[in-house]
Amino acid sequence: MPFPSDAEWAWAEPLLRLVEAGGAVLVGIMLVAALLFALTLERWWYFRVTWRAERHALLRRWSERQDHASWSARTLREVWSRELVARLRRPLPWMKLLVALCPLLGLLGTVTGMIVVFDSLALSETHHSRAMADGVARATLPTLTGMAVAVAGLLVTSRMEVIVRRERQRLQDRLARAVEVKREKRDA
Repeated sequence: MPFPSDAEWAWAEPLLRLVEAGGAVLVGIMLVAALLFALTLERWWYFRVTWRAERHALLRRWSERQDHASWSARTLREVWSRELVARLRRPLPWMKLLVALCPLLGLLGTVTGMIVVFDSLALSETHHSRAMADGVARATLPTLTGMAVAVAGLLVTSRMEVIVRRERQRLQDRLARAVEVKREKRDA
């Protein structure tokens, strides 16, 4: 198999320059961001496709029951709805963990970058202010990247929490309405 030419890898040059400018920790931040993005896409797909089908199946199963008023029926309804909502909120703790990890990785990149800067200044007898400024800029890039990913992830997770609360309330309302519709049909 022939090796790819430089022209085939031209698209990766800006990415390689970014990693070179930010250090190895920037790769970790990128991996965390990719995982966070993948979890977000998975939750979007689940909400748009699977959640609606599961919610409809639960509503059908609840409305087909004969008993809706007893304690055991209400408890069963609560258990079923909690299980369904728990499936909707399943990856939220992992997403929150990844969001909290991003600024910490950025701080790690800053610390390691500053260690490299001070080490290079200690090794060179001449203290060039330009070299120090470049090193400080290189050290702050992971912090900025980590914070940017964390802010975007925070927006996504808070929106997901709002969606989960809203869908939980809608599910409860629809379960109650299914019983009323069944009662109206029976009385008519």
